[in-house]
Amino acid sequence: MILREKPGIVALLFAVRGSVLPRILPRILAVSALAAVVVWLDGNILALPHTNAAPFAVFGVALSLFLGFRNNAAYERWWEGRCLWGQLLADLRALGRDAELFLPQREDRQQLLRLALGFIHLHRINLRKSSDFTQANAWAGEDFSQTPHPPCAVMNRMTTLAATSVPDGFARKALSERLSSITLAQAGCERIAATPLPYVYSLLVFRTTYLYCLLIPFALLESTGWMTPVFVAIVAYVFFGLAEVTEELSHPFGETVNGLPLDAVCRTAEISLCDHLEQTPPAPMTPQNYILT
Repeated sequence: MILREKPGIVALLFAVRGSVLPRILPRILAVSALAAVVVWLDGNILALPHTNAAPFAVFGVALSLFLGFRNNAAYERWWEGRCLWGQLLADLRALGRDAELFLPQREDRQQLLRLALGFIHLHRINLRKSSDFTQANAWAGEDFSQTPHPPCAVMNRMTTLAATSVPDGFARKALSERLSSITLAQAGCERIAATPLPYVYSLLVFRTTYLYCLLIPFALLESTGWMTPVFVAIVAYVFFGLAEVTEELSHPFGETVNGLPLDAVCRTAEISLCDHLEQTPPAPMTPQNYILT
């Protein structure tokens, strides 16, 4: 996730890190080159049709509505993912206090909280389809990577530990409710990760975006002449950029520059529980080149 102060005018115009421009630049150059060819053909070889700009204005409004709807849907996924990870962090902090209250044995408390930290790392790994289990195994104390669903395997171990180590029925109920809340947040994140935006939306948006950018030179020939490629590049930057931003935000747990900082959230959980584990907390993660992972 990009974290930086509001940039100045120069940085705003020329900033590349965190922008989608590097990914859409080849497409912008392609449609601009095609527009230049259309202008050259019209002026030197064959008079091409000069269409009225009014239909393209209507077309542009419709395309903007499609992009706006898809952008809103993608941002809702991104924001819901952030809220769910905030809930996970709050529940882990509360679990640390619950453990102090309800688990009389120090070894049981520490094992439960170490498993909880292993769980949140395994949850991050599961969402990102990662293969580095080093941190998760170090906290959990064993390798869960070969289980069918590593986060659930750890959660089952935590449930068994709570059931066998807590002598009081009320305390077991309180811990059970806390673990259930963690499980609900986990399931919400997995729902987002496993259910992409409907493919038909993506197909419609990308088809109409390309169609619009390929046809608009014929509407600009009469009024802009050799400036047509410039205006086509601007239009392509807006529409291709919106489509690409939407695609990136619709996968909030990915390791893109605009993805959620799951590594930083896991580190915050470690810092929060280290007091209960009687360990020196690690330093919080800081952005590197304005990026917090």
